[in-house]
Amino acid sequence: MKPYVKTILICFTALLGVSMLAGAYKYKFRAQETISVTGLAATDFTSDQIVWSGNYSRKMMDLKMAYVQLKADEQSIRTYLLEKGVQESELIFSAVGIEKEYNTRYDSEGRTLGTDFTGYKLMQSVTVDSRNIDKVEKISREITELIQRGIEFNSTQPSYYYSKLSELKIDLLAKASADAKERAQTIATNSGSDLGKIKKATMGVFQITGQNSNEDYSYGGVFNTISRNKTASITIRVDFAVD
Repeated sequence: MKPYVKTILICFTALLGVSMLAGAYKYKFRAQETISVTGLAATDFTSDQIVWSGNYSRKMMDLKMAYVQLKADEQSIRTYLLEKGVQESELIFSAVGIEKEYNTRYDSEGRTLGTDFTGYKLMQSVTVDSRNIDKVEKISREITELIQRGIEFNSTQPSYYYSKLSELKIDLLAKASADAKERAQTIATNSGSDLGKIKKATMGVFQITGQNSNEDYSYGGVFNTISRNKTASITIRVDFAVD
């Protein structure tokens, strides 16, 4: 082969190699181009379930008599709630808890001298789980009427829940995905590119906060149970390819 022909072949091969490498690099670069956005969706809703509870106790030296009085209190509370319109199926009475209580005796210098048994304390609680929120809210405010029946009843704050939370979450996820795509499309259009397929999607935090509250969003998600009217929100991070 003549020297100049050999030189031409070597140059051609080198140019071809450089062209292929440039094309591969360009393809790799294009393949790695993405648009990352975070979509958001939120909606207000009203709870449809209320859970409210309270506890009561009796303390006596005689365990049997304490139990008899506690069970009488249970019957009085049951009758009271049924009279107020609560259904039997909405009532849950806990098992009876028993504690032995003692008083500690000290000398003038604060040293322990011993303990004296002061009686058996029996405790029980009742929970109302209902869909009739207005009714149970009213009962929770009027429960001090039991004092007139000789029962020391300690009421807790009602908790509010929503029975269709799974459906709500799925709907919000769809809306957050649509919001993410709209944001990505805007970026792609303004940059003179075409939006490609989804490369990766990661669901963010699902939050439930009270409406018109100053609750702070948290990394693990807020789940409000003290407000009847709530706001649910969700985020989703999506990576789109750029064509």
